[in-house]
Amino acid sequence: MSNITVTGGGGYIGSLLVPLLLSKGHCVTVIDSFMFSQSSLLDCCADKKLTVIRGDVRDGECIKRAIDGAEFIIPLAAIVGFPLCDFDKTAAQTVNYDSIELLLSLRDREQKIIFPCSNSGYGTTDGETYCTEDSVMEPISLYGRTKVAAEKAILTSGNSLSFRFATLFGASPRMRTDLLVNDFVKRAVNDGVISVFEGNFKRNFLHVRDAANAFLFAVENFDRMKGSPYNCGLSDANLSKLQLCEKIKEHIPSLRYSEVQFASDPDKRDYIISNERIESMGFCPVFSLDDGIEELIKVYRILRTQNYSNI
Repeated sequence: MSNITVTGGGGYIGSLLVPLLLSKGHCVTVIDSFMFSQSSLLDCCADKKLTVIRGDVRDGECIKRAIDGAEFIIPLAAIVGFPLCDFDKTAAQTVNYDSIELLLSLRDREQKIIFPCSNSGYGTTDGETYCTEDSVMEPISLYGRTKVAAEKAILTSGNSLSFRFATLFGASPRMRTDLLVNDFVKRAVNDGVISVFEGNFKRNFLHVRDAANAFLFAVENFDRMKGSPYNCGLSDANLSKLQLCEKIKEHIPSLRYSEVQFASDPDKRDYIISNERIESMGFCPVFSLDDGIEELIKVYRILRTQNYSNI
């Protein structure tokens, strides 16, 4: 069993990843600022293998303490999504990139890093040509640029690998309702109507539990995976926004949706993704898009407040 440090361990992915790692016998140190006042790790606190440090990943002393003795480092901490990054550009730069440079300066080269990038780094393509890990990264947002730059620094440093995650969906103890699938299902459940901008723009999707599963897979298969980035998504879920609406309508037949023609979406990402490299390693997602939609319908029968967003 390994000692694993997870920065941002109280976030959307971390709130599922940390208990998963603990359940497999790993000792986990979490460093998180808990900036959203989340209580998502409370059910893990009885586990003696968990250490929690309330701190900022831009604080060198906190990072030194958090990574001391760690075999693996999983740096989840980030200002996530283009709206939040545009709202606080300084935090986006200092958390998403500068803190990674700090981590690399303090890390022992024997310590292994598994980094979450985003396939938003592929930017805007024709929506028809599959993006592979060899495709040019042309991020169109500050969020994408900081994540791509951090990935490059980490992979260049060695003893590391990265996941270029698809757009995540599904329930987490630190819920996010602003992600595309989560938002559309919320609107379908609460309003019965979805208005779509740039309806033919395509994305790839992945359940947040499969993102957590991917990290565990990388811990268990690090030596044969290290040195490369990996697209990670559902290969049967390269869908346009309108196709996503139709998929949701299969579960909520009363749903009405339409494309808005008089305005545009500031998020211009449009791409489809090949996940062949990670699949060739033996990783296969467990949760389908249908699974996530069914799950989210139940989630929104419970949630009514608006404090589950990054924006």
